[in-house]
Amino acid sequence: MKPIIDVIIPAFNEENAVGNVVRDIPKDWVREIIVCNNGSTDKTTAKAEEAGAMVVMQPIKGYGNACLKGMEHIENKPKSEHPDIIVFLDADYSDHPEELIDLVKPIIDGKMDMVIGSRALGNLEKGSMTPQQIFGNWLATNLIRLFYNYHFTDLGPFRAIRYDQLLAMEMKDKTYGWTVEMQVKAAKMGLKTCEIPVKYRKRIGFSKVSGTVRGTIGAGYKILWTIFKLI
Repeated sequence: MKPIIDVIIPAFNEENAVGNVVRDIPKDWVREIIVCNNGSTDKTTAKAEEAGAMVVMQPIKGYGNACLKGMEHIENKPKSEHPDIIVFLDADYSDHPEELIDLVKPIIDGKMDMVIGSRALGNLEKGSMTPQQIFGNWLATNLIRLFYNYHFTDLGPFRAIRYDQLLAMEMKDKTYGWTVEMQVKAAKMGLKTCEIPVKYRKRIGFSKVSGTVRGTIGAGYKILWTIFKLI
């Protein structure tokens, strides 16, 4: 039987990109595309809906807050309508949504519980990630390897996970620590994980995190704090 796959896309002021993301997702593979509008002041909602997404509103800022709102939308459905797999990706069009098929296949085949789209292993367009981001990913993934003996190369936002395992993680982080919390908890739970090389291009628009010194420092601190908190 064909698995039910839902997609969650956190979005903050991504009116120029979110429509492209939604349109490029392979529609015959997914049931619902949920864009979580994280307090946008532009036309993010309208552009996402025009492209065919369901939009839920989360006015409280924070990447994790937006993802949790998307999960809440799904959890409010009858249990018989819960999905088998959740895919997360960003709204800035840096990822290639059509690669969703590659991410979900190891889970559908029953081999994996979680799959990370690794930019480090894939084709990274020049200038698509800052040196700080690359170093931060290297440091965080090596700390996970040191403490948990799980080998990741990236904290990439493009990822797929079995819905039941996502619920079992009891995700809490409301801001920048969302991705690393998921990977640390996957390691602590002994989940079967792997990475798939993905392409990554320059985002449309201005990054609210890596585009500012404050955002970069804040994200880096939160990622490291999350790793040590969960030890």
